[in-house]
Amino acid sequence: MTAEHALALAIFATPLATPLIAMARNHPNLRETVTLATAAGLWLAVIAIVSAVHGGSQPALQVAQILPGMALAFSAEPLGALFALVAATLWIPTAIYAIGYMRGHHVPNQTRFFACFPLALASAMGIAFADNLFTLFVFYELLTLSTYPLVAHAGNEAAQRGARTYLFLLMGTSIGLLLPALIWTAMATGTLEFRPGGILAGHLPPHSAAILYALFLFGIGKAALMPFHRWLPGAMVAPTPVSALLHAVAVVKAGVFTVLKVTYYIFGLEFLQETGASTILAYVAGFTLVAASLVALTQDNLKARLAYSTVSQLSYIILGAATATAAGIMGGGLHIVMHAFGKITLFFCAGAILVAAHKSRVSELDGLGRRMPLTFAAFAIAAVSVAGLPPGGGTWSKWLLATAAMEDQQPLLLAALLFSTLLNLAYLMPVVGRAFFRPLPAGSAPGISEAPLACLLPLCFTALATLALFFWPDPILALLSPLHPGVFALGP
Repeated sequence: MTAEHALALAIFATPLATPLIAMARNHPNLRETVTLATAAGLWLAVIAIVSAVHGGSQPALQVAQILPGMALAFSAEPLGALFALVAATLWIPTAIYAIGYMRGHHVPNQTRFFACFPLALASAMGIAFADNLFTLFVFYELLTLSTYPLVAHAGNEAAQRGARTYLFLLMGTSIGLLLPALIWTAMATGTLEFRPGGILAGHLPPHSAAILYALFLFGIGKAALMPFHRWLPGAMVAPTPVSALLHAVAVVKAGVFTVLKVTYYIFGLEFLQETGASTILAYVAGFTLVAASLVALTQDNLKARLAYSTVSQLSYIILGAATATAAGIMGGGLHIVMHAFGKITLFFCAGAILVAAHKSRVSELDGLGRRMPLTFAAFAIAAVSVAGLPPGGGTWSKWLLATAAMEDQQPLLLAALLFSTLLNLAYLMPVVGRAFFRPLPAGSAPGISEAPLACLLPLCFTALATLALFFWPDPILALLSPLHPGVFALGP
């Protein structure tokens, strides 16, 4: 199988699982076999693409010429290959986890739930491998539409309200801000293609470049930059596997990936440095990462606390992009991986606690670590990684982001990064402390133990992966190295 064939399979063959899953609605085992087989097939296709990119080639596929200069086309480059690899890899444990969660929690309409997942992953692949802004915009919208039914899955008033907020903010920002940014770019440059070094140099004055960059960053609503972040906490009414999809596998990672790709391939680092167009947005990201962490401290609902944590963590990546430095781009790309594995583990743990103990609030977790030691140990490992401390993989991405702030001579941004790390510990470690170091409340229900294996095994796998990423981060940087060959290797 050539890399070009793998590219076509990843984007266009994955959705074929949706009708097969729908037809198997009365046969749960067959339905879930199709889901797992599709996830495995997507992973193999992405591995073939990543291998080609790592070997120095750039597989490409042109599907249709819509208008002169506007094609539906795909190509694989390092950032896109990395995002696709994260999404495809994490879909496998997410699918296994979803089976255990949906059955263990007796969630209705499971066929509809599983049928939407291939559509969402195919949309994420389209974003990852988009060859131009037009193609990216099409699949960006498809990702919103394919995940809307998942957010609204419960069907109650809270789910419908959260889904409306989700759809309104994501479609509103993309149509009201991102689409005008695309049109402005096309009018200024005559192209929407992604090119190394950017396409805007010589076409825009500094003040116009700053406005355009703001349109892009706020228009990419999936990146959850304040004040367009409310959809993310609102979407926490969805089942936990959907939260994993939103926070780690596809949606928010599609947002920050798009920020990195626009920064590197549309604006170009040299152009941003010369014009200073991204400086104000770097401070907006710095504000968001601190403010969202402070809000997370106030949340007693565990999933809400994790949702605001995600808002904060996404802004680390945006901040890295906005510094317009090599370390910022590399650190942002690395943090997509590190945060994905850490945050999916935290959400898997939250869902396992709900399935096994029927607890959803931090204040209700006293003593549960004695009944669910593997779940809370995994939570502790992921919390350390998200905070950016050894031996978690997040150590290296945050190190590069701090390096970027120093290279950009932005001491306030460096201070925000360091302060936010302390806040990460402040809102995550009390969960571990309550579980292991407080007694079970009197009258606690007997028989609480670990969640079913289909829930437990994925969270153990992703927790161990966060440790492995601390010791072996260099393969990721090797994949990204064509962007900036001079960035140093990492690892203990």
